[in-house]
Amino acid sequence: SENDMRLLGFAEAGERDWFRLLTQVQGVGSKVALAILSALSTREVQTACAQGDAAMVARAQGVGPKLAGRIVNELKDKAGALLTAPGAAGSPATLKGSASADAVSALENLGFKPAIATRAVATAQGELGEDASESELIRVALKRAAG
Repeated sequence: SENDMRLLGFAEAGERDWFRLLTQVQGVGSKVALAILSALSTREVQTACAQGDAAMVARAQGVGPKLAGRIVNELKDKAGALLTAPGAAGSPATLKGSASADAVSALENLGFKPAIATRAVATAQGELGEDASESELIRVALKRAAG
């Protein structure tokens, strides 16, 4: 209700930005926006909106096909703007080789969100160089993701 007060924290600025965008859509409150961001990474939300993929957004709990359609329609233009915004670095496209893909997968298996795992591995790869081994990437990326 309007008298409730909640403190929300986000692991990264991109999540906060998407939360704000999602809550601007009619019918999307904080609960639904959080459900969407829990079910999908920010990159997945971005891609779904940019491509008009309502089915992907509808995977979130409490989001039906009508609401998912409204979300992707209203945020289609904004998704493209966020896609090129600063902070879009560290995306899977910047990762080179199967060692980094395996490192991202390892972090995801440990419970890290795909966006956080990808950014941590990209940072680790930047520190260690392109020829870093999978185990080196995982070790450094774990420190970055956890801290």
